[in-house]
Order: sequence, then structure tokens, then C-alpha cells
Amino acid sequence: MQIWTSEGSRGQYFHVIARTANRVWCLDDEAKRMFVRLMRKTEAFSGCAVVSHCLMDNHFHLVLFVPNREGLENDLSDEAFWDRLAALYTREEMDAIRMRMMLFHRLNPGPVGLAQEASYRQTFLKRMWDLSEFMKTLLQRFSTWFNKRHDRVGRLWEQRFKSLVIEGRQESLMAVTAYVDLNPVRAGMVEDPKDYRWCGYAEAMAGKREARCGLGHLMHGQGDWRVVSREYGRLLSGEPSEGASTDRAKVHANLSLPVLLRCRVRHFTDGVVIGSKAFVDAFFEAKRTYFGSNRKDGGRKLPKGQWGQIRSLRDLRDDQSG
Repeated sequence: MQIWTSEGSRGQYFHVIARTANRVWCLDDEAKRMFVRLMRKTEAFSGCAVVSHCLMDNHFHLVLFVPNREGLENDLSDEAFWDRLAALYTREEMDAIRMRMMLFHRLNPGPVGLAQEASYRQTFLKRMWDLSEFMKTLLQRFSTWFNKRHDRVGRLWEQRFKSLVIEGRQESLMAVTAYVDLNPVRAGMVEDPKDYRWCGYAEAMAGKREARCGLGHLMHGQGDWRVVSREYGRLLSGEPSEGASTDRAKVHANLSLPVLLRCRVRHFTDGVVIGSKAFVDAFFEAKRTYFGSNRKDGGRKLPKGQWGQIRSLRDLRDDQSG
């Protein structure tokens, strides 16, 4: 998987969305609770970081940081490797994994056994620091739990998850993350995302360490939670207004970013890449053959509103819907 990074970054951020098959409203509180539990287990195993999340009744959003795996495999100690596995696997599963590794050496002492152990270890390592493997592990494990609970078989998810690349610059990353946490506000379920327990911001406000660490990415790991919550809270606190109507005709250029994020913004789900013009242009140039010869650059302004330097790869101007 190609990792797109901004200058000085150690990996890439993604906005990930998946919906249930036929968009059936089947994710109740117990299902959401299990999803979060499995999400945290997968996070600890994979080395990826959940910046924030929002679980709705028939879909979910994640903002993920996926480290660039180059060099990480060699730097992972044996102790850290086993800690990663213990975060995801049961005690019985761990015993079976350890036994298998012991058998490699008992049956084939010397270089052959070492090579077999290294190959087996690699089957776990290749699932770390990777977006597709993170989602595969999470979705499969949740589907298994869900199907067993409801005595059902078959697909739970509509299709392969959708992902959007986000530049690591604070402006872009914070805007998309806030858009995710504001999902229940746009749906009219709550007035403040801290009151919706199934989003990362609410977990962080409730004191959950993992959620606070995740949102710490918005400040690039700098500053304590009080700083993060104050700065991020300002972006989440936009007051609804007539201009924030879902009627796109009422979305006008004077709306501030906090208010715009309480509107539906297709660019943050369908824009493919979100970031500064330089970041989006770099992605465009790397993938030049996928675009028509008439297109000269990648960055597209988001229509109407005060978006600052945020750009999108796709031009959805005609489809913007407040």
C-alpha cells in the first residue's frame, strides 16, 4: 500500500466509512459497545491509531493514522510482538501460537526451524501498520460476533469500506475529524457531540485514555488534553443558523468553518483526498495517468464558505449539499 505523507509525517491519515448491507439499522447499543471493544483491540494489535470514531445505527466513520511500516518490523522487539498479539487473541489462541513456534524448533532444529518461525511471525507482522488489514480484522471479527449473536449468516457490510486520504496538517485533519464527531449533531440526535457516547469526542470528554490519545494527533502529540479539548472544542461549537440548512441554496460564502462542519459536506466522504493545494497536487501528479489530459492540477476549492486552505481532489461543486 502506498503511504501518502505530508512533510515530516511518519505515516498517513484516512477517513474510513463502512455501511451495513442494505443500510439496515441494526447497530444497537450492545453492538456499538462490542464494535468499540474490537476496534481498540485491533488498534493495539495493528500499531495503527484511531484518531476518532463515530458509530451510527447503520454505518460508522473512523479517522485512522497508519504509520509508515518501513523499519517498524525490524524495530519491534519480541516482547512488543507478543504484547501486540495478546491485545487481539485469547489466552487459548496465544498458547496455540506459542506451541506452534516451539514445534518449529523441535522438529527442525537450527536454521530451518528459525526460518519457519520467521515466516510464521511474518504472517502476523504483515497485518500490522496497514489500513486494509486493520479494516479486514475489525470487520471480520465484528461480523462473526454479530452473526453469532443474531443466529444469522451472510454479509453484514454493504461493500468494501470507503477511504479518503487526509493531509496531516492540523487544518485539514482537525476539520475532517470534527466532521466525523459531528455526525450525530447533523442527524439531529444531540446538540453537542459530547452527549453522544458512541463518538471519539464523547469518550475523550468522559476521560477515556485511548480517545484522548487519539485526539492528541490533532496537535501532533503536543500539549495536554486541556489544550486539545479547548482548541478542538472551538471547532465543534459552531452554532446552527439559517445558513446551515441542508438546503444547499442557503449555504453561502460567509459561513464559518465550525458552522460548515454541521452541514453535509460530500467532499469529506467522496473527495478522495483532502488537504492543502500542494498536498492534493502532489497526489494528483503521482496518479496522473488516472486523470484526463485536460486536467492540469489536483487541488479543487470547496464551494461556498470559509474553508481556508482546505482542498479536495474531486470537484463536487455541483453536488455540494450543505
